[in-house]
Formats: sequence, C-alpha cells, structure tokens
Amino acid sequence: MRRALALAREAFDDGEVPVGAVVVCRGEIVGEGRNRREKGKNALYHAELEAIDSACRRLDGWRLWECELYVTLEPCPMCAGAIVNARIPQIYFGAYDPKNGCCGSVADILSLPLAFHPRYEGGVMQEACSGILSDFFKRLRQSS
Repeated sequence: MRRALALAREAFDDGEVPVGAVVVCRGEIVGEGRNRREKGKNALYHAELEAIDSACRRLDGWRLWECELYVTLEPCPMCAGAIVNARIPQIYFGAYDPKNGCCGSVADILSLPLAFHPRYEGGVMQEACSGILSDFFKRLRQSS
C-alpha cells in the first residue's frame, strides 16, 4: 500500500484525484497505476485499470489469479468489474468511498452472483489514504 500511496501523491502533484494502485504477484509489484483522467482526458484512466493493464502486459496474460491489488480508494463500479474480469482474488483498499465505492459502500459488485468472487479488505492505511484525498479536494475548493 505504501507504493500505491506514493503513486497517489504523484497524481496529486499532477493535479489528478490522488488514487494509486499496485498489482502484486508472489510478493513482487508487477503492475502499477495512478489516476490520469484529467491530463489524459479519458474516463478510463483510473489507477486500477492502469495497474491491471500493466500487470497483464508484464505477466503476458489476462488472468491475474495469483495476484493481489492494493489501491488507495475503494474501487468504483468500472474498476470493480475489471477486478472481477481479471480474476484478481484479493483486493486491499485504503479509503472508503461513500459516493462511488463498489466494495460495500454504495454497492458490492464483488459479491454479485458472477463467475468469480474476489475477497476484499478496506481501511488499509485508511488515515493516510483518506488524508491525501481530503487535502486534494480542500486545495481544489480553495483555488476555485
């Protein structure tokens, strides 16, 4: 989660909503990503999708069944769907997202009767992950 938080800080410094994600396979980071929606002008440029894409390329396959995902914010519906489709068995996230979170906050996509059911744990390094988000939106409001 520390590396995911460092990626979130990079996003913060770049004017992006500070979310970072890493995919770990057998203790080694095999994919990482951070939000790039504003600069990339693309709704798909979420940290989780970038990390999953990077891991698939590195591992030369779409099934990430031996991996774990660490992300600083509870995944949204799109990212939760990507996690299911990538067959990632374990997700750890930091901050809960009461507006868009789909690992229990608003919905629980990972528990739907789909072919694959990832496990998840929220609140990992929650204070640090929530803090960077709060700082970002506070700075955004002050600059408006």
